[in-house]
Amino acid sequence: MFYKNRPTCLFFKIKCYICPVKHSEIKQSIIETASSLFYRNGYNYTGINEIISETGIAKATLYSHFKSKEDVCLAYLQYKNSVFVKDIKAYCKSQPKGKSQILAIFDFLQLFFLDSDFNGCWCIKTVSEIPKENQKIRSEIQGQKSQFIQLISDLISNNLTNLSVDQTESLSRKVYLMYESAVAESHLHQDDWPIKEMKSLCSQIII
Repeated sequence: MFYKNRPTCLFFKIKCYICPVKHSEIKQSIIETASSLFYRNGYNYTGINEIISETGIAKATLYSHFKSKEDVCLAYLQYKNSVFVKDIKAYCKSQPKGKSQILAIFDFLQLFFLDSDFNGCWCIKTVSEIPKENQKIRSEIQGQKSQFIQLISDLISNNLTNLSVDQTESLSRKVYLMYESAVAESHLHQDDWPIKEMKSLCSQIII
């Protein structure tokens, strides 16, 4: 009866409300810090201790959010992809309807290339560093690439007429391959001519 009738502590209520928020903020800080390090330096060249040091947390804190470095990597890939998809969708939608909305993916890439932090495709960089047997990370990357192809397919469906389902699917894959080539080659050459040339080529096959 004593515990049943005891007044609830206001401090306890406040603490219960704040802790989940703080927990979420710490996790997001870990993800953003790891994302910056993985993308800049590579997955294999970034250690857990470096992530801990840069985030300013204890090792136990990191492992309370992620069981392994692999799990941190998955969160990194998901974070980068969510930001990318949101931004490229918004950018393409802001362009005039029609062919321009499809070609806008290359204009978006052009802006990305001009960013001082541009270091190529985070997915391809990561998959090149993991063992072939690591299906967990590979599957995540394959899923993201499939999602991007679907994004392109939606752009084509919404802006081009008289295309069959098969034609839309084939064109989406072609545009996707052009985009991925532009990312890789602009990173390799440290120049934006591959982006411009692929945009020009894409324009020729979009009728």
